Amino acid sequence: MAVALLVGVTAVWGSTFLVIQDATDTMPVLDFMAARFTVGALVLAALRPRRIMSLDRAGWAGGAALGIALGTAYTLQVFGLRHTSATISAFVTGMFVVFTPLLAALVLRRRVTPAAWAGTGLAFAGLALLTLNGLRVGTGELLTLGCALGIALQILGTDTWAAGRDPYALAFAQMATVAVAASLAALPGGLGLLPPDRAAWFGVVWTGVFATAAALVVQTWAQTRLSPVRVAVVLTLEPAFAALVGVFAGDVLSARQVIGSLLVLFAMLLVELRSTSATGPRTDTGTSTGTDTDTGTGTGTGRRTEPAAVPRLAPSSTP
Repeated sequence: MAVALLVGVTAVWGSTFLVIQDATDTMPVLDFMAARFTVGALVLAALRPRRIMSLDRAGWAGGAALGIALGTAYTLQVFGLRHTSATISAFVTGMFVVFTPLLAALVLRRRVTPAAWAGTGLAFAGLALLTLNGLRVGTGELLTLGCALGIALQILGTDTWAAGRDPYALAFAQMATVAVAASLAALPGGLGLLPPDRAAWFGVVWTGVFATAAALVVQTWAQTRLSPVRVAVVLTLEPAFAALVGVFAGDVLSARQVIGSLLVLFAMLLVELRSTSATGPRTDTGTSTGTDTDTGTGTGTGRRTEPAAVPRLAPSSTP
């Protein structure tokens, strides 16, 4: 269930590259970010206010840290889209599939299994085939590379702070942080939360409700059941969905792009099947300290290994 929902999130995110490009043609980037995350936060607050209030102080601090990583990543991505194509942006953003296991191994001192590394390599190769037709490294690509690093940090941070907490409340804390930070950053230029035209309105509503509010809740929940590396590999389907959106818009996929999409799909299946066959059936407990048989990272014992460099925070009394 977690993987299936995460694939759905990836499909939504894959639809946003062209939408964001169109919206930011007439709306300043920081205004767009502020409006997008304000909409997302308001949607969650309106639907389940009591769940938001259940988050403890450490959870709010973790949510704020995750929000800073996420907001920085998305802002760099949107600025990068002003200097590069949506296709190149999709590829460079997908570099988080490489950064995630590297940071897990080097910073958090986690053991990344051979299957996870193989899946990462296949996903990277698939991304290149799917999206690249020559790559010039310029301002847009460098900004988007910073986005990929921010996403990797957010994935790893969520793995740490989501354990024992309500994913809904933690997702709200992230959105509220980005909304406030983007609004403050936009103030010197004159903050305008109201989109100026139909394309900008569509971009704010689509990304705010579906690609932010719904998607971030699902991602946070899924990460209580999946390792960071598995999450990263699943999310590399994003450019494949972006290409599929292009097909519906009239684009034609080349044989190379089809092969790239299949490689990304095979990478996801490799990590999924290997994690299941290596450890047997999995019992989901809703936290990363339960009997999760995820083998993307860890010691191969059937239990997720806690980050050596980040202390486990005490769980809150969420319902």
